[in-house]
Amino acid sequence: MIDFHSTFNIAIKSLRINKMRSALTSLGIIIGVSAVIIMLGVGSGASNRISNELSSMGTNILTVRSGSSTSGGLRMGMGTQQTLTVKDAEAIVKNCKSVLYVSPYLAQSKQVTYSNQNWATSINGIDKTYMDIKDWTIALGRNFSQEDINNNAKVALLGNTVVTNLFGDLDPIDKTIRIDGIPFKVIGALNSKGQLGMGMDQDDVIMIPYTTAQKRVFGTSFPGAVSTIEVKVRDVDNIARAEQEITELLHLRHKIGKNQENDFSIRNMTEMVKSMQEATKAMSILLGSIASVSLLVGGIGIMNIMLVSVTERTKEIGIRMAIGATSVDIRVQFLIEALLLSIAGGLVGVAIGLLVSKGIATFTSTSVIVTPFSIFLSLGFSALIGVIFGYYPAYKASLLNPIDALRYE
Repeated sequence: MIDFHSTFNIAIKSLRINKMRSALTSLGIIIGVSAVIIMLGVGSGASNRISNELSSMGTNILTVRSGSSTSGGLRMGMGTQQTLTVKDAEAIVKNCKSVLYVSPYLAQSKQVTYSNQNWATSINGIDKTYMDIKDWTIALGRNFSQEDINNNAKVALLGNTVVTNLFGDLDPIDKTIRIDGIPFKVIGALNSKGQLGMGMDQDDVIMIPYTTAQKRVFGTSFPGAVSTIEVKVRDVDNIARAEQEITELLHLRHKIGKNQENDFSIRNMTEMVKSMQEATKAMSILLGSIASVSLLVGGIGIMNIMLVSVTERTKEIGIRMAIGATSVDIRVQFLIEALLLSIAGGLVGVAIGLLVSKGIATFTSTSVIVTPFSIFLSLGFSALIGVIFGYYPAYKASLLNPIDALRYE
């Protein structure tokens, strides 16, 4: 029967005798574990940031865009032909049971002034329901009323970036700004949504009624035309059904036959979120796989040093066998040594990985999220490496002939 306690103590003493060698042997595992933790942390942080950014744009949303125009044989892309109207939006919310809110949407970049301040920003023409669709909240003032929409009122909601650049610390409510020289009364200020990963500032925006945008600011060759219709579905399970309902309705309204190309497109934000999450998950796996290569290198280092150790300690092995140690005892001893080296290296690697991850998150804009899963995965993998790469030296040591080992110089 194996005396694990004595074998363990012998393994500990052997590692203590060669402290420097033991530390250098564990170095590969230390680097590998810390690299895996850092890489997985960066990947998880990126995935979380992208999910939050897409969620801040609104959930359960379908975006219906107008069709593509053609100029000189070149197709100009979706949204370049005015094929959607306010009447389409009204029909969608009236006839599509899976739809909760609908808002016509138009946008252009304009110069805005207040007193001696000016700022170029995006002017968005929307319905009052747009706030519910995109999960926007009002920090100060109020949202548009139906009366504002019906009367083409010259009223505006300001994003946080616009408020800062035009008003500074002043209260913007009831102040008058000018959009392309046209006076607008500020009735509300929006809570901040922050920037998207691609550098888009969601707060650099001014909202005005879509009717006002059509008739007073943007102008249009086709009365009632809009570039986009934003749709909020009742719940995520109804996304596919709502998309089908909208498609069938617009086919009827636009008189599109079965074999004809759609003059609109529908973009599914939920599918976009899932796609981005899958992409970032794949990136995390790729980063973790790359980092795990250094763990394999560390395992090879353990095996090489253990083979050298077997050669150096041949006489010691012979003495142990001569006084009663079995081949299994010798094998277990060297396996324990390899396992201890890998586990010790793994623990130090975890500590370094956590410190470096915290440093990256503190001193850069990179989001790093270290999960318990990545820590246990790294430690488990390092222990497995110790067993796998320590087995051959242990097996080789257990096959030594005691008499030959005692004669070894």
